[in-house]
Amino acid sequence: MSRARTGRRLSLHDLPLRGRLTLMTTTVFAVLGSGLLLLNWLSARQLLKDNRHRVEPESVLAPAQTEPIPTATPQGPSTPASLTSPAQRFEDFQHTVLSDLLLRSLLLLAVFTALAGLLAWWGSSRSLHRLSQVTAAARRIGTGSTLDERLGLTGPRDEVRELGDTFDTMLDRLDRSFTAQRRFTSHASHELRTPLTLQRTALEIPLAQGRVPADLRPAFQRALDANARSERLIAALLTLARGESTQLTPQPFDLEDAARDALADLADEARTAGIRITADPEPAPVAGDPSLLRQIALNLLANAVRHNYRDGTATVTTGTLGGLAFIEVGNTGPVLAQDEIPALFEPFQPGREHRSDGTGLGLAVVRAITLTHHGELTATPRPGGGLTVRVELPTTHMEQVPQSPASENPTLRNI
Repeated sequence: MSRARTGRRLSLHDLPLRGRLTLMTTTVFAVLGSGLLLLNWLSARQLLKDNRHRVEPESVLAPAQTEPIPTATPQGPSTPASLTSPAQRFEDFQHTVLSDLLLRSLLLLAVFTALAGLLAWWGSSRSLHRLSQVTAAARRIGTGSTLDERLGLTGPRDEVRELGDTFDTMLDRLDRSFTAQRRFTSHASHELRTPLTLQRTALEIPLAQGRVPADLRPAFQRALDANARSERLIAALLTLARGESTQLTPQPFDLEDAARDALADLADEARTAGIRITADPEPAPVAGDPSLLRQIALNLLANAVRHNYRDGTATVTTGTLGGLAFIEVGNTGPVLAQDEIPALFEPFQPGREHRSDGTGLGLAVVRAITLTHHGELTATPRPGGGLTVRVELPTTHMEQVPQSPASENPTLRNI
């Protein structure tokens, strides 16, 4: 883009680091070389002046000739060389020597400055090569789903090595922190399941035996509903912790089966809500954790049913395209702005119009599982209202699949 189109002038800061180092080194060489040239020229002139008395007049004269050579002067007519004074002939000799010395020195300075620029570019490239390795490794680790990779730089213990070691230390701390967080979530969820199960049993038995007075039955039923919501929340937290874990055992699985299971599980709920579901499942083989992959289809379809209008519609599609298996779920519903999409995939963001049975973790679980399986998540607001979510996963073993370009933002891509 031209300077006129950008509206600002190009500056030194617009150059890459390699270019700035090359320009700085070449400039320093040119300045120092010019200073050396000037000192050399002044020294040569001073030496000629200091040794003037040692030079014989004949040494500065032209070779003997049969006829005098006229010499033109600006003051008057040409004067024979034999009539010029020794001082004038020495001045002409000194001027010729100094001019020739200056011209040759300038040519040599230009040649060596260009050579210095090339060498500075080569040297800066060699010096920044390890820094490029650090950048590439940091980008690869940052766009991946794990934090167990380290730079492990070797070579001289310079500033680049120190930067790499510091980055590895930071990754160690982050890895320990995230692992402890996931472990705490998993353990806390497991510990909470037991008292909730006891509470549910204590409420269901009196109700089943008819030992609860009629005026207390609504309160008991509300307590059971709250207990059920708590159990669903804990189950979602456990799934989220598993989805963010890297300890997976990939197995062959077909997203078509996951879609069919989700349709069967939510058929009654969709029928009660008046949601008409259109399904077009086709084979979509992937490699991953079957239970987590089933959760992707179940959560996406549950989101499409629960965050929909009465008598709305939902669509479920699976298949393969471009070496990737995909599942896509769309639904009608409230109109969503583009900037509202990322918040829907954060934990405890059930949406603007949600039912009392939502946990706010459904789409967050989908995002975590997709990221763990090196997949890509795309969310698109529909013009007439509602949302279309598409999950793409590698059709081969996930460890053999390189990161996709969209993994620069691995949690969510909006289009």
